[in-house]
Amino acid sequence: MRIIRVITVIMAVVFALNMAACCGPDNTEVKKTEVINQPTVGQQLDDLDKAYKNGAITREEYEKTKKGILEKAAPTEKK
Repeated sequence: MRIIRVITVIMAVVFALNMAACCGPDNTEVKKTEVINQPTVGQQLDDLDKAYKNGAITREEYEKTKKGILEKAAPTEKK
């Protein structure tokens, strides 16, 4: 009978420790990292070319957008 009590106490202690580890306060800090994938200049120009060839944009829109992409990609000079 005494052995059953000892085993019951041991099981209760193990259960309590597991519950404390599982459900106790969580002091860990989770850091979220946001990844932004930006297409390269080459990818942008390729997509623009495909849009023009598929008839989605006019020649004027193509030229204007291409110029804007290249201007944004070029390093700015300060005088």
